[in-house]
Amino acid sequence: MRKLVLAASMALLTACAAPQQQQINFMPKAVLSSSEITSDATFNIVSKDIRSAQYVALVDSGRSNIEPIHSKQNVRISLENALLEQLQSQGFRNTVNSENTVELEIQEVLVSVKHSVMENEMDGKVVVEVTAENAQGKLVKTYTGTAKRTGAMSASNQDIEMVLNDVVGLVLKEIANDSELKEYMQERF
Repeated sequence: MRKLVLAASMALLTACAAPQQQQINFMPKAVLSSSEITSDATFNIVSKDIRSAQYVALVDSGRSNIEPIHSKQNVRISLENALLEQLQSQGFRNTVNSENTVELEIQEVLVSVKHSVMENEMDGKVVVEVTAENAQGKLVKTYTGTAKRTGAMSASNQDIEMVLNDVVGLVLKEIANDSELKEYMQERF
């Protein structure tokens, strides 16, 4: 019994001493509309994250180790909330029992970082698919945002965070300004 308690205590202490994985803030900002395009259209929003891995950045320091960095916030919920806020600013109302559905599918959210002591190179890519659907039909659109950034010295978590949030901002802006999507929802919802 004493050996079991000792082994459990050592395992617990080892787990507490293990380094914690780095995380960055993922805070997509909704692009709000200055005027409503509708006032009585309702929809139900659903989202799914189909990424094969849940990290948002991969850092390659050139020493044969690639370190994943995760988001402090849930990527799917954060993007869904930003899209919801955008659509509500355009006058659409979110209700649970609407026949109209907006589906957000997150396909890729990643910043690849290669850095050394002297320089860094970051490539960000975000791919999401938005589907507006009801009994009258369905519109499926894919939105992609990319960014490249180079800098002196190694990349900090704040640098990675900025690139990630900027690329997501570009995608949300593209969705907000998509006249085809707005017209489709305005006419059919």
